[in-house]
Amino acid sequence: RVGVHSGTVLGGVLGQKRWQYDVWSTDVTVANKMEAGGIPGRVHISQSTMDCLKGEFEVEPGEGGSRCEYLKEKGIVTYLVVVPKQPLRNGINGVKLSLTSSHGGSPPLVNTKERNGSLSLACASPEEPEEPDARVRGALESGEEDGEAVNPSFPNPRRRLRLRDLAERVIDASQNEQELNKLLNEALLERESVQALKGKSTFRLSMRFIDPEMETRYSVEKEKQSGAAFSCSCVVLFFTALVEVFIDPWLVANYVTFMVGEILLLILTLCSLAAIFPRVFPKKLVAFSTWIDRTRWARNTWAMAAIVIVTMADIVDMLSCRQDHGGMGNGTAGPPWPGGCGDQPKYYSYIALLALVATIMLVQVSHMVKLTLMVLITGATGAVNIYAWEHIFDQYDRHRGEQSTSSLVPSKYSMTVMIFIVMLSFYYFSRHVEKLARTLFLWKIDVHDQKERVYEMRRWNEALVTNMLPEHVARHFLGSKKRDEELYSQSYDEIGVMFASLPNFADFYTEESINNGGIECLRFLNEIISDFDALLDEPQFRCITKIKTIGSTYMAASGVTPDANANGYSAKKETLSDKERWQHLADLADFALAMKVTLMNINYQSFNNFMLRIGKSMSGAVLAGVIGARKPHYDIWGNTVNVASRMESTGVMGNIQVVEETHLILKEYGFRFVRRGAIYVKGKGELLTFFLKGREKQGSFVNGSSVTLPHQVVDSS
Repeated sequence: RVGVHSGTVLGGVLGQKRWQYDVWSTDVTVANKMEAGGIPGRVHISQSTMDCLKGEFEVEPGEGGSRCEYLKEKGIVTYLVVVPKQPLRNGINGVKLSLTSSHGGSPPLVNTKERNGSLSLACASPEEPEEPDARVRGALESGEEDGEAVNPSFPNPRRRLRLRDLAERVIDASQNEQELNKLLNEALLERESVQALKGKSTFRLSMRFIDPEMETRYSVEKEKQSGAAFSCSCVVLFFTALVEVFIDPWLVANYVTFMVGEILLLILTLCSLAAIFPRVFPKKLVAFSTWIDRTRWARNTWAMAAIVIVTMADIVDMLSCRQDHGGMGNGTAGPPWPGGCGDQPKYYSYIALLALVATIMLVQVSHMVKLTLMVLITGATGAVNIYAWEHIFDQYDRHRGEQSTSSLVPSKYSMTVMIFIVMLSFYYFSRHVEKLARTLFLWKIDVHDQKERVYEMRRWNEALVTNMLPEHVARHFLGSKKRDEELYSQSYDEIGVMFASLPNFADFYTEESINNGGIECLRFLNEIISDFDALLDEPQFRCITKIKTIGSTYMAASGVTPDANANGYSAKKETLSDKERWQHLADLADFALAMKVTLMNINYQSFNNFMLRIGKSMSGAVLAGVIGARKPHYDIWGNTVNVASRMESTGVMGNIQVVEETHLILKEYGFRFVRRGAIYVKGKGELLTFFLKGREKQGSFVNGSSVTLPHQVVDSS
């Protein structure tokens, strides 16, 4: 039974809990009456809807006034749509519509697009796929990065389609390892090209971030196992001493520099490793090590000290070797001596290369600092080779039988140039490593920001879902990971249902200009419902759940929480007494009385005379569940719901009407009642009803807590 009416509506959300989009206006009421006055299996339309259709459908007189008194009073002419045997030729506004598809299945898709308040229809048949959105098509044609995007996760439509195509190619190439590796390389290169744009935020030479705050964050970034890199200096010094022992075992300076250097390097290494193993070292040493890792100048000083120790050990050994063979410094061409540094001077240059290796092993150190250290090593070694060891290298060249030194490069220069070339290679490598480290840092920051946005969005989504659905139902959907668990339903044996309406709000609602077309009236209704929702936050109403609002009618239930059978008690339902079992129904009665007090205060402040008409019931089983896929809605069904609705519709303004079963239960909690008598209820026959007037004694809980509510009468005796 379908009723259709065309007109003006006000759309929005009311209250603070159980948000649901709704529309209000006189035309909405007319549409509701069109449905009520319709015929099952037929579409019942009004004259205003008929005028909008412009004769596209065949109709016949509806005579809705004969079935609905409201339509008769308003003088609304109605029609019944006649289903045509053939598909419509012209359609509406030039758009062809068909009641059945060519395959005999579902009707064609109709897409609605709102532009400046007007509604345009665009159909896409199953055979003809819909064209892509004009915004995406325009962005693809223009190639602009800042074009309006449909998916915020990929701002560039061209990039989004490219990634989608790449994913399809990866699936196709899953069996071909070479093709798969090629595609993965393409993806990595694409990502690197995107990150290259971020490289513009750094200085070209120093590679420091232009943003000082970003540079500070990078400088305090902790690299995993950064302290372990200092142990490389100890290893380098050990092998340096080992090589020198094989070259000249009688060189005393070698043993002295090894012992002193190893002790100093071990101190530096232990201070660096303390932050990695905090349980092994004292707390003060761990704190000092952490401070070194977090402070740039201290970290650079620590690294420079380690490299200087290794370099000075090598230089001191070279100078000591020169003094031990001082006889070669008189310019005479004496005979070569067996063994010693004079016999193998090139190995000391090779030892300098080990010092360069120790330099590039340092992490969390700028490539400029590494360059400074490598220049120091290269300059010191080159100075010793060219000046201090000049006669040693000359003797070494002559000893190798080189007759014409003018045509060949002397060893002192060739070894210095070799160290310089290796230094340049290591500098390029260090610069590349730092570039990757800064790029990874940017990726990490980007991922962290995205995680924060995702967490914030998830938090808002959870809050929104919890507002739309009861908390225990929201947990079911948010915690479910299986697609086959989308449905939710739960049956209850003992719950209370309440309907509370404002019958005289219909008289208050007007769509005149003084009320801004009815918006001011809805704003006032929102304040009333929000105050009702605020009552649910009080501890005594913890077992009450708001179901929904229907126009100006407020629907709530008690006992639908996870501990509904225990009503807040830790014991099971079978071990509870009758008074404990129905405590939630007493709380629902207190809530209804509190709503009356709240509305009375609103009337006092706004100079109005709104009155509540409330109906309550508890009898039979009730089924609760969530219906709808796009706009899920929590609702309850059952005989108790129908009876509570009838209690509200047949009630009297300013009173709370209940059936006899509810009266017998609530009487045990100290509530006062007035017998109304038997009334006729549609579908139920004659029912004996009572009006709930309030409490006679204090306290709304059975477990001993005493809470005085505004409607309670305190016994002074």
